[in-house]
Amino acid sequence: MVVGLGNPGKRYLRTRHNIGFMVVDRRAAQCGGKWQLVKSWRAEVASQDGIVLVKPQTFMNESGISVARAARHHRIRPDQLLVILDDVALRFGQLRMKAAGSAGGHNGLRDILAAMGTSEVPRLRVGIAPAEPVAGDLSDFVLGEFSGGERSELDKVLGRATQAVAHVLENGVESAMNSFNKRTKDSAEIDPQEI
Repeated sequence: MVVGLGNPGKRYLRTRHNIGFMVVDRRAAQCGGKWQLVKSWRAEVASQDGIVLVKPQTFMNESGISVARAARHHRIRPDQLLVILDDVALRFGQLRMKAAGSAGGHNGLRDILAAMGTSEVPRLRVGIAPAEPVAGDLSDFVLGEFSGGERSELDKVLGRATQAVAHVLENGVESAMNSFNKRTKDSAEIDPQEI
């Protein structure tokens, strides 16, 4: 089961915080999956070739409700999940795959880990950090739309993230970590306090 995190509604459609939705939307389009609302799960779901894609329709901080209900229905273990989320501590476009760990300050992931009762949930973090420090509230930046420069690169970022999802499904999380977690001087992890 692949879960993209974001906030529902047109207001948040193109925001940085919704990059998880963008990745699973692209995966669904590639595989011919059609989104359907499952009210009892509070989620949009698309299934294709034995893979279930999920977009929680709660707000970010309550994502665990949708994920736990969908996982229970499909008898998905926590280690069979892949959660895709934004990460303001990674430079824009950088990917970081992990098999387990803390929420790292991301409230959506934190709620999922609590709902699943374990930190051993694979996740793909997609960097959204700005090139320059942000003046003002960081949440305004995260909930803001991508800048013109970011939009010009967004298609490539989504393409690479979708490739990482496909790699996980075909070869497993560890293989994907080896292929997609490469760090360069230009894509090094940064301290959120620098933003």
